[in-house]
Amino acid sequence: MSMGLDALQPGKVALVTGGASGIGLAACRRFASLGMRVAIIDLPGAALERAAKEVCDHSGDQDRARGFAADVSSRPEMRALADQVRGWAGTIDLVMANAAVQPGSAVLGPDAQWDSVLSVNLHGVIETVRAILPGMIEQGGPGLVIVTGSKQGITTPPGDPAYNVAKAGVKAFAEAVQHDLRNRAGCRIGAHLLIPGFVFTALTRGDRTEKPAAAWTPEQTIDFMMTSLNRGDFYILCPDNDVSRATDERRILWAAGDIVENRPPLSRWHPDYGDAFQAFLKAPPGSA
Repeated sequence: MSMGLDALQPGKVALVTGGASGIGLAACRRFASLGMRVAIIDLPGAALERAAKEVCDHSGDQDRARGFAADVSSRPEMRALADQVRGWAGTIDLVMANAAVQPGSAVLGPDAQWDSVLSVNLHGVIETVRAILPGMIEQGGPGLVIVTGSKQGITTPPGDPAYNVAKAGVKAFAEAVQHDLRNRAGCRIGAHLLIPGFVFTALTRGDRTEKPAAAWTPEQTIDFMMTSLNRGDFYILCPDNDVSRATDERRILWAAGDIVENRPPLSRWHPDYGDAFQAFLKAPPGSA
């Protein structure tokens, strides 16, 4: 069981970045349904206002949630935000660093794409946690840090290198946070890495107006997250309607094997290794 599960109680306070839509909004709804107060963090605008109203209306309590506009990649804004949220709610017991963008990228693509992805998806996670966590530690009570990563940060498929680099950094950061927390005497805060599967959100929608059959909804993802938190899982590796846990495990093991076996990088997509990967994928569970 996660050390910080007592943070998921009525009256506790959750802060969620990227909370105006997608996985973040589904998390805000869930936390509010538990009786928690929710600080919804996103860029200023109508989406943030709608999200706060929706969460309040759904809970039947107009002070259950409040929207706070901030740029997660800005250290001064995030440190000021920590004070603003505590001024509203008194404490912060759970932080979910979830905000992300995905404009696409290429190795030699436009600087603006790289800057946007790295500033939000990597630095935004780091700045969020580093702004909020010291106050949580000082409170001395139970707490949760949830960081939204991606399978693309683990198997790093070709096609969007900036996103992969950012999410690989997020994985390393989340692991470092958990290591730090578990080595603090008396600390009751647990950290977790949420690794969604294919989820139908504004980030993945593209030109589609209806959810693809392969995708999960944000609500399914949060359902799985909550079950995993109750088990005490650090790596919350979500399946979807197309990819099973077993398939994910084989893909991750193959990616790690590129180093161990001294194969070319991203050999899963290398023409000389396609057949070997397919055979590995179909091998029985537990096979090397």
